[in-house]
Amino acid sequence: MSVSERSLRPFGTLLPAMVTPFTADGAVDYQVAGELASKLVDDGCDGIVVTGTTGETSTLTDEENLGMFQAVIDAVGSRARVIAGTGTNDTRHSIELSRRAAKLDIDGLLLVTPYYNKPSQAGLQAHFEAIADSTELPVMIYDIPGRSGVPITTETIIRLAAHPRITALKDAKADFTATSRVLANTDLDVYSGDDGLTLPLMAAGAVGLVSVSAHVAPRKFRALIDAATAGDFATARRIHFELDAVIRATMGHVQGAVAVKQILKWQGLLPNSIVRLPLVEPDEAEIALIKVDLAEAGMEV
Repeated sequence: MSVSERSLRPFGTLLPAMVTPFTADGAVDYQVAGELASKLVDDGCDGIVVTGTTGETSTLTDEENLGMFQAVIDAVGSRARVIAGTGTNDTRHSIELSRRAAKLDIDGLLLVTPYYNKPSQAGLQAHFEAIADSTELPVMIYDIPGRSGVPITTETIIRLAAHPRITALKDAKADFTATSRVLANTDLDVYSGDDGLTLPLMAAGAVGLVSVSAHVAPRKFRALIDAATAGDFATARRIHFELDAVIRATMGHVQGAVAVKQILKWQGLLPNSIVRLPLVEPDEAEIALIKVDLAEAGMEV
């Protein structure tokens, strides 16, 4: 699939949920962020999610979020979609941040399920619709009950799909039956939010992946998605198996941002592996486990 064909999707098809680099003193490193975004696009990513979960959005100020949006836009220009993570557990705050993001040349919004509050399904629907009503940007809702505390039920997702600007779903619920119902009953562009479930979800009609692991193996994930899109499931299945150890390295031992920053440092793409508290860098035992998985994947560090 060519870049021009992939770009027909409003959000792209392979979107790393990009880490937020920090300087040695803990400030956001916008220069390195731009360099990393550009490298990811060079290696086949046609979208970038900025300040999502892996971008440590919960420990960034609004000004830091907006600075990251601008840094990535400046770096990749029109070569890839730039999606702003503007969802919080406060609807008014999310609306304000989304409106400020919309004043930049952003391509869409990622809105996570409100966390900690544990709203009802009616509350979730009202939250997402209020934010979607606040700008003209397309919206990807992000269903991740393991972090948010509540799922977006299939019925609620189907109702939300009727909103003209809610056009996509990042599915991190790991409930294949529920997601199949969404695919069968809506026109949403569904993205796997679980790297290891990309192949089965695409076989059922998902369009791509919002990924943590794609930071460290973007070309291989690009090949997986292109093969699945083309219906070449023999090739896609082979690549899926080859990526298993990569996914374990990035997701199996420590929080995703922690692992990815460590690996990107080894790859020479980040100057350090600094994360913000309450996250901490991996200890020696965790580093050893990550290295074992990378070695199995044929990636020497």
